[in-house]
Amino acid sequence: MSFAMLAAQQIAEKIEPGVIRDKWKLFRAICEARPALGVTDRALTVLDALLTFYPDNELSEERGLIVFPSNAQLSIRARGMTAATLRRHLAGLVEAGLIIRKDSANGKRYARRDGAGDVSEAFGFSLAPLLARAQEIEALAAQAIADRERLRATRERLTICRRDVAKLINMAAEEGAAGDWEMIAAMFREIVARIPRAAGIEHLSSALDEMSLLREEIINRLETQTKTSKIDANESQIERHIQNSNPESISDFEPASEMKQGANLVDRAATLDGDVKVSGVEVRGWKPNRPTGVSGDLKSFPLGMVLQACPQIADYGPGGRIEKWRDLMSAAVVVRTMLGVSPSVYQDACLAMGPENAATVMACILERGGHINSAGGYLRDLTRRTEAGEFAIGPMLMALMRLNGTPSRKAS
Repeated sequence: MSFAMLAAQQIAEKIEPGVIRDKWKLFRAICEARPALGVTDRALTVLDALLTFYPDNELSEERGLIVFPSNAQLSIRARGMTAATLRRHLAGLVEAGLIIRKDSANGKRYARRDGAGDVSEAFGFSLAPLLARAQEIEALAAQAIADRERLRATRERLTICRRDVAKLINMAAEEGAAGDWEMIAAMFREIVARIPRAAGIEHLSSALDEMSLLREEIINRLETQTKTSKIDANESQIERHIQNSNPESISDFEPASEMKQGANLVDRAATLDGDVKVSGVEVRGWKPNRPTGVSGDLKSFPLGMVLQACPQIADYGPGGRIEKWRDLMSAAVVVRTMLGVSPSVYQDACLAMGPENAATVMACILERGGHINSAGGYLRDLTRRTEAGEFAIGPMLMALMRLNGTPSRKAS
């Protein structure tokens, strides 16, 4: 006797009236839910043999639920299982709460019949727990099938993702794309090496998340380089000049000279209270100022131009408006959180570009959010390119202004 046996007996006494189940369908459900039920495959062989001794295909309390085969007959139907092994697996079925022993006074299995030949009392093994737990067993089987399908789908997605990453890394290395592809390949190998031989759904899901992030990072880098190449090819053809009396509004600009490494035409914009000339174009109301502690020669642009190129950022400013640089930087922090950019990545961008330029870049990322898979990875790549002197904000703003249909006017 054990607590499991007592629990099984209590469950068997709670069979709802009228409950019936096809014994072989229920057996298949038990096979599906075998790990959750805690039984072995050999124990299921014994249960299969016991079910063959039940005369009907449907388990029903009205027809009795006790089978009473002899050890010899049970051994034959259990594929010749030895008596000792048979007893061990019968005990396992009892412990799992799938059958109950109903012993006679002398420990034998038999049935008493009435005058009509019907069984009035039987001693052997009761199948009542199977009927009492039918709904639980069927639910466990459905969950096991769903988990198996999820495992299969996750394994397939991981295989496809691994294949994509390997092809992208090989293509980038063969084409000579800029970037530390050896380091990326090492990250790829490390993710693969952490997958166990008999991986469960947790290991596969974790590996799939990491592999998907790596794939997005690689795609963003390659797309960024492709877009930069196109901008560099077309940059020399842009010759738009404008003079606007609005001190915070420039509807066109000449960014052609900005991509020259080491160019220092103007410092970063911090205030807007003077008149300067940038590339020969007079911009009124703009006094450039370099923030302390910021390295590099990345150029800032007037706030009005940023808002014309990126109108969506205004919705995240204080009160739904942006009237000064501090408002734009506050809105950029809100957008950073919304797009899932980590604080450390944004801080690195501020150190490399300056806070005004970092806020401008966040506004541009928001404007093109539907075309960027990972905002954090994209900003990290722009930060790296800024530190290497390979990035300029001008072409990005110009492209957005053209996309938004901002009218341009020639400077007189």
